[in-house]
Amino acid sequence: MYSITTNNLTYRFNGKETVLSDINLQVPTGSIYGFLGPNGAGKTTTLRLLLGLLKKQDGEINIFNLPFEKNRIDILRKTGSLIESPSLYAHLSAKENLAILQKVYQCKPSRIEEVLKIVGLENTGKKSTGKFSLGMKQRLSIAIALMHEPELLILDEPTNGLDPNGIIEMRELLKQLNKDLGMTILVSSHLLAEIEKMVTHVGIINKGKLIFQGTMGELHEAQHQQSFMCFETGNVEKSKEVLKTNGIQFQQEGIQLHMPVLERELIASINKQLVEQDIKVYQISIVKNDLESIFIDLVK
Repeated sequence: MYSITTNNLTYRFNGKETVLSDINLQVPTGSIYGFLGPNGAGKTTTLRLLLGLLKKQDGEINIFNLPFEKNRIDILRKTGSLIESPSLYAHLSAKENLAILQKVYQCKPSRIEEVLKIVGLENTGKKSTGKFSLGMKQRLSIAIALMHEPELLILDEPTNGLDPNGIIEMRELLKQLNKDLGMTILVSSHLLAEIEKMVTHVGIINKGKLIFQGTMGELHEAQHQQSFMCFETGNVEKSKEVLKTNGIQFQQEGIQLHMPVLERELIASINKQLVEQDIKVYQISIVKNDLESIFIDLVK
């Protein structure tokens, strides 16, 4: 079951420049979906379309299995969002900012204390938000998005500009919302390394096209397929003969021999054969491309 689906979503600026081309998003209910891509790839445009901040041109948008255009108000009542910079009254405290939204959303006054506790800002007192750190402002913006108890949270680059500690805090907060409240979260970023420890599913967009979509496990499988073994010994030519005898295909890279990842027993057997032929073994290792490298390869 999906909280968000799009079918051939396409958008053009000024009716000419294609910003999005046939985007087919599938955001599973209860997931944390990482929407990844370089700056200018079309992430924010997609999120604006999902929230009705841009008028849809071509394709379909369904949220909670309902067509967005015909059910806009009902859908937005169950959706919280943070797009680009947070909108806060700098001269007001966190509670005073939320009190304004409490009246807009017509939710219970006690909800203010609830959301401040959720985001870890319950002890900020009368301190004006203009004196908040960037991380505190981001958390307050998420508190605003949570005021009406949404089922779906859409966040555009929530870690942008945060220091390493702020990034960790944001990541843990979103994981907590997903785990404790069962909230579906769609979060965009241009840095895979920031959110790979948080998301369950991922979609990668580049130049307005969705080039990968699946679980983090499937992305890790792509990583595994790009892994290889590296042998480094004291005699490259003799080592090549041993590998040929065992029917192993390899490539020579300088003094190293690269090959597909081998079974453990076969690795042990080859190591034994090399030692028995008095060949010094300096290194036998598995080289894995990190997910950041795979992301870069995909967008290239």
